[in-house]
Amino acid sequence: MNTTQTVQIKPVQIGKKGIYIGLAILISWVGMLAFLLNYTIRPTDPLVYIFVLIQTHLFTGVFITTHDSIHGLVAPQYPRANRWIGRISAIIFAYNNYDKLYKKHHLHHKHPGSEHDPDFHNGNPSLLAWWFSFLLEYISVWQVLAMAATYTVLDIWYPMENLIVFWIIPAWLSTIQLFVFGTYLPHRGEHHTPPHNARSQGLNHMLAFLSCYFFGYHYEHHAYPYLPWWKLAGAREQTATQPG
Repeated sequence: MNTTQTVQIKPVQIGKKGIYIGLAILISWVGMLAFLLNYTIRPTDPLVYIFVLIQTHLFTGVFITTHDSIHGLVAPQYPRANRWIGRISAIIFAYNNYDKLYKKHHLHHKHPGSEHDPDFHNGNPSLLAWWFSFLLEYISVWQVLAMAATYTVLDIWYPMENLIVFWIIPAWLSTIQLFVFGTYLPHRGEHHTPPHNARSQGLNHMLAFLSCYFFGYHYEHHAYPYLPWWKLAGAREQTATQPG
């Protein structure tokens, strides 16, 4: 669904709320993982599958925290704390390089949907082809080695199946979730909303939150990059009432 930016949404005063939200996500992810690494896995236990979904969603939130830090939105009044929270969450999310993410993400906002956009795949190929090129753009050999080393160390104390089910699988699922709802669906195909070249999903806050922390409202994110993820729902409501 395309929208036209016919409203002006001013920056909001965040105060320390972004810090509290970011830390709540990080602490929740760490706490859940610590609990789940000792959880007895039985294929017939429905809680196993529910925990995988919860941990996937929290893993996605870890990266969203990195993303908001890149925009200076976790702790706008405390730049050093903002960077440190972003760096920590980037490391938790498969040892990502915060500085590399920072540079590439701002290029994405500056040149969305163009040959200069590191997130864009020229020719708008299939989902799998685009995802593969996306992974090559962001995953390094050092990240893979660091993840392997961490797995080897954790395997000394925790069951292999718990590491796979509650750490590795949610990590991959959240990567797919972020790509599909934060890159592929918003930017694929032809756009009629320059200069942002992004579209938003239909207005449904529950689905938008569960799918990708409101980043399905992607036009709003590009139009108002100074809004934290938890303010995108309000922005979507305002733009949705405008003709587009």
